[in-house]
Amino acid sequence: MLVLAQISDLHLDGTDRATERAERVVAHLRALPGPLDALLVTGDIADHGEEAEYKEAARLLFTDAPWPVLTCPGNHDVRGPYRTALLGESGTSASGRPAASEAAINRAHRVGGTEILMLDSSLPGSDEGLLDEETYAWLEERLARLAGAVPVLLSFHHHPVPMHHPRLDTWRLRSPEPLAALVRRHPEIAGLIIGHAHTPAATTFAGRPLVVGPGVVSTLRLPWEGEGLVDLDSPAGLAFHVLDDERRLTTHFRVVT
Repeated sequence: MLVLAQISDLHLDGTDRATERAERVVAHLRALPGPLDALLVTGDIADHGEEAEYKEAARLLFTDAPWPVLTCPGNHDVRGPYRTALLGESGTSASGRPAASEAAINRAHRVGGTEILMLDSSLPGSDEGLLDEETYAWLEERLARLAGAVPVLLSFHHHPVPMHHPRLDTWRLRSPEPLAALVRRHPEIAGLIIGHAHTPAATTFAGRPLVVGPGVVSTLRLPWEGEGLVDLDSPAGLAFHVLDDERRLTTHFRVVT
């Protein structure tokens, strides 16, 4: 059995409010009496994509972390500072040439007996998302290498299906059809875990569970809940995902007061 925590949409911006909410959520996770296998952080880690924001995120998330911390970018993240200040990459390749800082940041992690693929759905300069050709090629190569031998979870930022909010749904994942076709071809994909919406939600995509983690910095106000895009007074949220031996994905949502 695999137990994952997920936080999303920290939007660290140097303000006391954003920092305090993120610190409270991370402290809550660190104080849990039982173990976690990993922490997923599903994008919009920084609010402006600035190096100082990623240095703060690295301090909060990685310093003495008792579990692996797996991240992916969101639409507020900027790939260059994300690579250098959060991931600690040097900015040069093994050959000594400058690294492609604007290339998609995709990472594969083996946690227990599960492969967790963190995908970059950010589209530089846009609030919309896109999985580019490079990302699909990388994903196909990873899945071919695994040959269906282990369960797989896909995690990225943008929602590939409607969230039924007129403004939010203008910022969804563009052209999700290739992703849907890929998921249908690979039954080992047990589910998809995303952020971006600032609201806990559960639905399906290409016949698999699609789980949306709540926001740390704020909560989306749905159309029938009143005016205004976000609720700044609701407590920060997080999710716990359990992948059992039958490859069933179960999610529990919590708030941190």
